[in-house]
Amino acid sequence: MIKHVTEEEFGNVINDKKVLVDFYATWCGPCKMLGMVMEKFDKKGIIEIVKVDVDDAPNLSNKYKIYSVPTLIIFENGKEIKRTSGFMSEEELEKWVG
Repeated sequence: MIKHVTEEEFGNVINDKKVLVDFYATWCGPCKMLGMVMEKFDKKGIIEIVKVDVDDAPNLSNKYKIYSVPTLIIFENGKEIKRTSGFMSEEELEKWVG
C-alpha cells in the first residue's frame, strides 16, 4: 500500500532501504493520472512507494529541488540514485524503476 509521508517521517522512510518517492500536488492533473498508474504498479510489489505532497512539505521540496510535479526519486539507504519528472505509463515506470 502506498503511504503518504510528512516531512517529519521522511528521513526514517528513506534511510534503510530502497524506496520510490512520488513528489506530487493535489491540484496537478498529471499527478492524479500518475497516481492511478502508481496504484497499479504498487500491486506488483517491486519497490516500496511513498508519496509526498509538495504543498505540505516545502522544506523537502526545497532540499530535493522539486521544481515540477510529478517528480519521482528513487532513494537507496537515504541517497538519491535516480530521478525523473512527468507522467509515465505503467510500462515506462516499470522499465525506469528497473
